[in-house]
Amino acid sequence: MDSFFTTWDRYMYYGFFGSLVIAALILLYHEFRLFQIKDYKEKYDYVNLHEIRYFWYAVIAVIASGFFFANTVASGRIANVAGGAMLWFWVRLFICICFATIAYFVFDSLVRIMYPKYVEKRLVKLRDKPRLSPAGNAMRKLSEAEEDAYLTAEQIAEEANGPHSVDYDVWLDEKTGFKKIEKYYPYQHAEECPDCGYVTMKIDKEEVEKMPSSSEEGLLLKHYRCHYCNHREVKEARIPRIPVKVA
Repeated sequence: MDSFFTTWDRYMYYGFFGSLVIAALILLYHEFRLFQIKDYKEKYDYVNLHEIRYFWYAVIAVIASGFFFANTVASGRIANVAGGAMLWFWVRLFICICFATIAYFVFDSLVRIMYPKYVEKRLVKLRDKPRLSPAGNAMRKLSEAEEDAYLTAEQIAEEANGPHSVDYDVWLDEKTGFKKIEKYYPYQHAEECPDCGYVTMKIDKEEVEKMPSSSEEGLLLKHYRCHYCNHREVKEARIPRIPVKVA
């Protein structure tokens, strides 16, 4: 019986340390991939697509390490229980499975509710990070009012009209005139909910309240819903006037 528990503990320690190493490797792999990407827009897209997923994989590995370690607790005492060692072994295993399951669902909620706030801050920094032109000059991010002059009519319409409008950032090298246009999708990102305070409020749908014309701006209604507390609200957004084509 003692040899069984000795062997069991050895493999559980292997699992414990192995899971911790896997968790660290997952996070290091993610950061290494991010480090390899030089373009800030590409970094933005990579973080947006993969950061939460890789972090969750690392959390699962840490939960697994806790499960393995817990299965080594009090092995000496259990092995010395006369006539009931295996019973207490199975009881410990059952308790460890229960706690691992609870931890899985608790951390799943925390990652979905709390971690996006950190990710959104990281995305904002990447989006606003100063760009360099091919000439090596620092580029300036244009304001909403300025950028329309550098966008096509189709891009302006795409930026404002629903459903699922997009957002363009225009960066300009004022020394050489080089411009860089970056496309973003606001509906993919969560905002802080005014009710619960979590970053779990996303655009649920968009509808055009007033169509734009060549003389008047239109009005777009963005319907937001919090995926945690189900709070709902509507925000208005202007739709630029339709440019008049010059023959």
